[in-house]
Amino acid sequence: MLQQIIALFIIAFFLARLFWQKQKKQIGANEFLFWLIFWFLAAIAIIAIKFIDKLVAKLGFTGSGIEVLLYLSIVLLFYLIFRLRLRLAKVERNLTKIIREITLNNKK
Repeated sequence: MLQQIIALFIIAFFLARLFWQKQKKQIGANEFLFWLIFWFLAAIAIIAIKFIDKLVAKLGFTGSGIEVLLYLSIVLLFYLIFRLRLRLAKVERNLTKIIREITLNNKK
């Protein structure tokens, strides 16, 4: 129970930082919405950990609910890293294209 309370305080801190960053216009609306939903789902998962334990047991998994949440979070992190890598490659291609066009225009 104490671990859940500590985790919820940490999530509240991250939510406060999220709102502060949105107010300072350091993040966009889509990114704000993504992280808002993410942290609310994390809070719901922490609050409903007993239910998740029962659900995991009914599905036939041998681990506890927190282990399943950990595995899912690792999968989500790898997916986000993959998406970030794709976006970075696209930015690099666009940057190369822009620099090439600027160089060709300066030669003329």
